[in-house]
Amino acid sequence: MCGGSVEGNGDIIIDSFAKIEEGRPGAISFLANPKYTHHIYDTASSAVLVSRDFSPEKPLACTLIRVDDPYATVASLMRMASQLLEPNPSGVEHPCFIAEGVEVPADAYIGAFAYIGKGARLGKGVKIFPGAYIGDGVTIGAGSVVKPNASVYHGCVIGERCIVHSGAVIGADGFGFAPTENGYEKIPQLGNVVLEDDVEIGANTTIDRAMMGSTRVGRGTKLDNLIQVAHNCVIGEQTVMAAQVGIAGSTHIGSRCQFGGQVGIAGHISVGDNVQLGAQSGVPNSIPSDKRMMGSPAIPAGNFARMVVAQKNLPDIINRLRALEEKLAELESAR
Repeated sequence: MCGGSVEGNGDIIIDSFAKIEEGRPGAISFLANPKYTHHIYDTASSAVLVSRDFSPEKPLACTLIRVDDPYATVASLMRMASQLLEPNPSGVEHPCFIAEGVEVPADAYIGAFAYIGKGARLGKGVKIFPGAYIGDGVTIGAGSVVKPNASVYHGCVIGERCIVHSGAVIGADGFGFAPTENGYEKIPQLGNVVLEDDVEIGANTTIDRAMMGSTRVGRGTKLDNLIQVAHNCVIGEQTVMAAQVGIAGSTHIGSRCQFGGQVGIAGHISVGDNVQLGAQSGVPNSIPSDKRMMGSPAIPAGNFARMVVAQKNLPDIINRLRALEEKLAELESAR
């Protein structure tokens, strides 16, 4: 299953997963980050996934499974386990509402109190959990899952094998208001949201529908919980964002980007491919591809690290500067 090689007792029984520092008999752990290496010598886990070139400095009580990539391997094993352990409901539960004319595939699941609007199209194996709202004209591709109490507004498109977690809102109105003498007049938001294949949307994340056209999230992109994506944004493929990222309207984000928590992106700018943004970075201007940035406003990560070190030394630097100023004043007075 791992494509690895066993070093030690290959007859042990594995019944659970555990972090290497919280190991227990019967559990399998993994070692991917070198700063956790010291835990492998006293972990109680029965087996540990390690890289093929791992060389222990002391005797080990656990069995090693040597693989190419321990982190990717444990993720694969956990996916296998989840398919066995997670609920796999099927059929149509009642009460629920399914508009007349909507075809529900034989292998689909519609949970109790779910709402499926008129003209909705559901692919094979779709799972709509209890309390979810699927608006009129929504398309959901094969194998996609909408978790309890998530909402997909009218006309939005969800690709294949997507996951929309509880409380997420796909297709709420974009924040568009025109200032007038009598206040703010709402601008109709006539577009939609398109999630391409293999996208995952975290709990309570919101993706606003476009004013015109589509707000789009590219294939394989993963968004954490509590993220705000404003109207007419475009996010590329295989991009990941941690919790509380906020992206203002009409901004384009490239492919294979990585954003830490609480990153804020201004509107009407572009971020290139392969851009990494550290947590709490503020981005007011466009960023070209292949950059590592951090800070607010965001600057190159290396410069930010040096700046942080300098800030720690500021009190001492100020004291030394004052002492030099006093010494200079004494010398000038003596002269």
